[in-house]
Amino acid sequence: MAEIIQRDGTWTFDGETVRIVPGGGKGIHPLRQELGERVVPLRALAGISFEPGRKGGRLRLRLRDGACPVLRAAEGRLKDASDPYQLAVEKDRNGVAEYFVGEVRNALLIEQVPTGPADGFLLPGPAVPVAGGGGDGTASFDGETIRLTWNWKAEEVKSSAGPVAFPVSEVTGVHWMPAIGLENGHLRFVRGAATAPAPAAEFDPYSLDLWGLSKKEYTAALVAAAVLARLPGAATKEAGAARPAEIPAPAPAGPATPAPAPPSDDHDALLRRLRELGELRRAGILTDDEFTAAKQAVLKRL
Repeated sequence: MAEIIQRDGTWTFDGETVRIVPGGGKGIHPLRQELGERVVPLRALAGISFEPGRKGGRLRLRLRDGACPVLRAAEGRLKDASDPYQLAVEKDRNGVAEYFVGEVRNALLIEQVPTGPADGFLLPGPAVPVAGGGGDGTASFDGETIRLTWNWKAEEVKSSAGPVAFPVSEVTGVHWMPAIGLENGHLRFVRGAATAPAPAAEFDPYSLDLWGLSKKEYTAALVAAAVLARLPGAATKEAGAARPAEIPAPAPAGPATPAPAPPSDDHDALLRRLRELGELRRAGILTDDEFTAAKQAVLKRL
């Protein structure tokens, strides 16, 4: 098992999953605190990297496109501090971070995990009930019903109509955009078929207008992710994607990688695996570095 413990959080890898527990200090971004622990199966990973710096470094998990509803909702708009799949590493722990990367990469190589887009969510959405937002109101979701409540900053068209509630079964889309510069952000819910352009978020009773005055507003992305994970059809996709054999592997872009490791730690099977790796290297299919990494991973299981 590989583990790295930092003020920013704790990551552990047991050969099958990366368990991410965010730190509990004041400097931890509200989105990561509200999201809580994440357990990322190996099949959801496309890669991992460590970026050293003068004052430390940063671990980054790269997930397969479409595997995580939080990343799907964010659409690449999360800042480093709010990204649940990044970990700030102190300078004296660089060696531990590099070891962690090596362990995960070895497992990805041995298990031959595809790096292409996932057919459906491989991670669950945020736990419900969940609430978040800011600006002119708050959004909440209990797994069945979405509720929008307004504060004193809301436009009269919203405040005079009062809170809004509607079932998730009526939702056909959800869009989250953080405030960027002088432009406000929004959390918008689409109900039914969109036949006309939606009004500005400040006047739309099915949208929050996010002003970007607090990091807490980023928690609106968790509401969006929870709804996305529970839209009609999402459960079917997740169930189908849970079986790696049904996920088509992408076309090879470089040297061939070894076949998957045996499903158990049977001694004879692992010895056969070592012989196969040697044959692949002699045939020129594996480079020396690929052979060494795969061999070390198998030897650890003997």
